[in-house]
Amino acid sequence: MNTLIKETGHRNERTLVIVKPDGVQRGLTGEVIKRFERVGLKIVGLKLIVPTKEMVGKHYTTDPEWIRKTGEKNIKSFVDKGVQPPINDPVTAGQSILNTLVAYMTSGPVIAMILQGANAVKIVRKLTGGTEPILSDVGTIRGDFVIDSYEMADAQGRAVRNVIHASGNIDEAQSEISQWFNSNEIVEYNAIHEQILYRDFSDLLGK
Repeated sequence: MNTLIKETGHRNERTLVIVKPDGVQRGLTGEVIKRFERVGLKIVGLKLIVPTKEMVGKHYTTDPEWIRKTGEKNIKSFVDKGVQPPINDPVTAGQSILNTLVAYMTSGPVIAMILQGANAVKIVRKLTGGTEPILSDVGTIRGDFVIDSYEMADAQGRAVRNVIHASGNIDEAQSEISQWFNSNEIVEYNAIHEQILYRDFSDLLGK
C-alpha cells in the first residue's frame, strides 16, 4: 500500500453505471466514461452485454414494492398535470412501465461499469442529471446529450431514452453490482491519480 495515502472507506465506495442501448448506439460511451474519470473516479469493472429480460426485470424489482411505487408516481404525475391517467391501478401502471423498460434495455448492447471513489454514488448522480432529460441541468450527461421527455415517451408508449442508469444510493449500488458482476470481474488496483486525491500529507507534518 502506498504510505502517502491514508486508507479510509471513502475511497472504496462503489456504484453501478449502465450506458443504455441508446447511449451505446449513439457512440456516447467514451464521453460518459470521460466525465466520470476526469472527476477522479476509477473503473474497477467494465463489460459489454445484451441484457436478458430476466436480468432487466430483476434489476428494477430488487425492491418488491417497486412496481406499485412506480405506478403510484406515474399516476400522480398525470394528475398533477391535470391529465387523466391512462391506467388508474398502481400495480397495473407499474407493470406497464416495467414492460417498456424491459423492451428498452434488451433492445441492444449496454455497457455496464463499476466506478469507485469517494462519494461515488452522489458524484455519479450529480454528473448524470435528472431522470427526465428535458429537465436535466446543462452540464449533466442527460442535460447535454438527450432531448427526450416523459411526454414524448408516453405518447409513443415507450420508456424515456436517457442514455445511462446510475445507482440511487449505496445499498442500491451494492445490490445492483452483485446482479451485474461476479466477484472475479472486479479488479482491485491503485490508480496514480489517487495519490493526489487521497494523500493526507502526514509524511510532511513536522518538517
